Amino acid sequence: MSAFNESRDERGLIEALLGNGHFLLALTGVALVGSGGFALFLCLTGHFLPHDVAHLGMDARQLAGVSNDELVNFMFHDRAAFGGALISMGALYLWLVAFPLRRGEAWAWWALVLSGATGFGSFLTYLAYGYFDQWHGVATVCLLPIYVGGMTRAWAQLSPSKSWRTLLCHKRFPDEGRAGAAGRRLLLAYGGGLVFAGIVIAFTGMTRVFVMTDLNYIGMTRLEICGVSDRLIPLIAHDRAGFGGGLLSIGIVVFAIVCHAPATRSFKQVMLFSGGVGFTTAIGVHFVIGYLDPLHIAPALAGLAIFLSGWTLTCFSGRAVSASANPPISLETRKADAS
Repeated sequence: MSAFNESRDERGLIEALLGNGHFLLALTGVALVGSGGFALFLCLTGHFLPHDVAHLGMDARQLAGVSNDELVNFMFHDRAAFGGALISMGALYLWLVAFPLRRGEAWAWWALVLSGATGFGSFLTYLAYGYFDQWHGVATVCLLPIYVGGMTRAWAQLSPSKSWRTLLCHKRFPDEGRAGAAGRRLLLAYGGGLVFAGIVIAFTGMTRVFVMTDLNYIGMTRLEICGVSDRLIPLIAHDRAGFGGGLLSIGIVVFAIVCHAPATRSFKQVMLFSGGVGFTTAIGVHFVIGYLDPLHIAPALAGLAIFLSGWTLTCFSGRAVSASANPPISLETRKADAS
């Protein structure tokens, strides 16, 4: 009877469902992927969100009629890039939860803290440009408790060394060889580039909103855009600042993963998926809408080249290590083993 009593699970239903917080954090990642997919769907179908239409007093087709197609395409180009960034970030969150966080590695928890703080905090950039996105606000209010709850419960599952300094300890992987080390350096440059680009784009969204190449593509001055609707620029600023915040969050996670995680198969898979989605949307949308100013897309193309080079070298190092760990068996060795 005593053995039976000891095996009884007296946890409450909510406690059992919340578990170690990993489910809640994975749900956060899934929500980010879903939000990004929805943003891309709206871009492909040529629709603004209902509250955007209410804010402007016109839909995408009507806006194109009173301005031009390039202005509308420019708005969709920002949203497509933001959608890709959300999918990329969600995939990285899911990987962190499924692998290092499940093993109790504190650096992964702190990476999620920094990334989440910048991601959720980027919503507050609306204070600079004055457009309060109602759907974005509701999504933040709903998702933030899930994220905080998951992080709180995951804290108890970490290894004894929980200090934030674990995030600063750069690990070395000598078994990956020179190619692997070179690949990691390039991937670190890629992550650092995302951080820098995110800060610049978010700051631009909160201040100037447009760069010169944007206005050249749109074919209108800032004053002419304001003349279409004085509510238009704050809406564009929201999309731009949000995209910048997304890039910053992704860059933080990428930098942490490359510094701490071995180049396993899942590492390579999530890096390829995350970078592939991000670059495909951010660069591909420019070809779709015809915004091909070399000065504008050159940084993204350079980032793509660095990313692909780093990822390829990392994959090559994995094959080299595998080959060295299992060298080919000579005919003489096989004969000796048989005898």
